[in-house]
Amino acid sequence: MPPTITAFESSPDRGGGQARDMRVRWALEEVGQPYDVRLVSFAAMKQPAHRALHPFGQIPTYEDGNLALFESGAIVLHLAERHRGLLPDEANARYRAIAWMFAALNTLEPPIVELGMAMLLERDKSWYEERLPMLENRVRVRLGELSDRLGNADWLDGAFSAGDLLMVTVLRRLNRSPILGEYSRLSAYVARGEARPAFRRAFDAQLAVFTAASTR
Repeated sequence: MPPTITAFESSPDRGGGQARDMRVRWALEEVGQPYDVRLVSFAAMKQPAHRALHPFGQIPTYEDGNLALFESGAIVLHLAERHRGLLPDEANARYRAIAWMFAALNTLEPPIVELGMAMLLERDKSWYEERLPMLENRVRVRLGELSDRLGNADWLDGAFSAGDLLMVTVLRRLNRSPILGEYSRLSAYVARGEARPAFRRAFDAQLAVFTAASTR
């Protein structure tokens, strides 16, 4: 039996590929692992059956036999360790790739998510105009550091890895902001990730879910 992941029945990103199941779909496509998807509503995500898989009532989850995982980073790491193609064979390079996975989720994603949530939910607040430059500056600091490290390389550390997969998905969360366009190296880096056939297959699969839901 193929593994099963969960995804939004009706994604709030309107098929933009920013929900976190996209990371897991992409990883599965990269390693050539077939998978099933169980769609869950927002109400079902908060019910005991789903919380048994994800204690915080979110997506994605991953089930394969007697293994159940939550958190997209943990799922991607599991897939990368189980299948060839997302982590280098050489030990030091392997750990560097894992370090980039943590950097994507722990260093880059928090300020990017905070900015995105403010732009989405706080525009009508009295403090929005004053707070926005501070949030944007936090993101620019991290993007500048990442751009300097990437330089003219195609990927973060040699060949494409799970670190790049997670980093690209994190940077794509800036689609609502023009900030990423200020960093040509990072814009090109994201474009390289999006051009990978595995990314396109994963994107098309999650977009099909939104398209089907919107026509019902």
